[in-house]
Amino acid sequence: MKKNIISILLLLSVSLTAYPVFAAINVLSCEPEWAALVKELGGELVDVSSATTGAQDPHHVQARPSLISKARKADLLVCTGAELEIGWLPLLQRKTSNPAIRDGADGYFMASDFVSMLGVPSVLDRSQGDVHAMGNPHIQTDPNNITDVAEALNERLQLIDPENADSYQQRYEDFSQRWQQALKRWNRQAKNLQGKHIIVHHRSWVYMNDWIGLKEVAALEPKPGVPPTAEHLAGLLKKMQRKPADAIIYAAYQSSRSAHWLSEKTGIKAVKLPFTVGGSEGVDSLFDLYDVTLKQLEQAMR
Repeated sequence: MKKNIISILLLLSVSLTAYPVFAAINVLSCEPEWAALVKELGGELVDVSSATTGAQDPHHVQARPSLISKARKADLLVCTGAELEIGWLPLLQRKTSNPAIRDGADGYFMASDFVSMLGVPSVLDRSQGDVHAMGNPHIQTDPNNITDVAEALNERLQLIDPENADSYQQRYEDFSQRWQQALKRWNRQAKNLQGKHIIVHHRSWVYMNDWIGLKEVAALEPKPGVPPTAEHLAGLLKKMQRKPADAIIYAAYQSSRSAHWLSEKTGIKAVKLPFTVGGSEGVDSLFDLYDVTLKQLEQAMR
């Protein structure tokens, strides 16, 4: 009997050391793109949820009881930062009182800390609309930024969950290889779009424009965060009648009304881009996000 017990204990010991420890850590992301990235890097080692969907404006989120509950349990918070969530995230942190996700904690991860920011204002002037002091926060529109964020997030996951560091590293290396292969394909596709002129709803696309080489010639919003007005749209109509753009683009969560009005008046195609994972049908991963975005841009600008 004693020998049998010893044998069983030895077998258990071997099995525990031969396989990684699958005790999922709780991760709360602010936006779907970071939830998708966490899942790529963490797999079964993470239990991840997103505070927003592809149909929601990430600037404006209500701290509902279900979200507060998720934040209280979170070991890691993954958000964009750069003031994108400034209207709701500090309140959520206060309501949860979770030390793991306080500013500066190991469990507080802001993706914008790891990329080169564009659109940093030289002067802060609130009369110019919703201006972000740290720069334009919509970094996910350039897949090159995902490369940098993934590297930093891999390190953070290993810091939070060191028992499974080897597993995170293996998943990161696999993701990185697949991502670099996809980047080559996307860069080839993007060459066909270089120099095209676009009208945007909101200045959500500066990183995509920089990556592809698109020229943003106008915005439907008279100022960032200010809804389109009849006067502003009338001015855009005159401008486009003189020199048309190649496409009007807007994010999945934004109203299509102004884009389609201008499209009908000018003949310029209006295209809804997913903007994030889940923003359009069939956009279920980060790879889908850029595949669909480029495909829709190519179709609109033919």
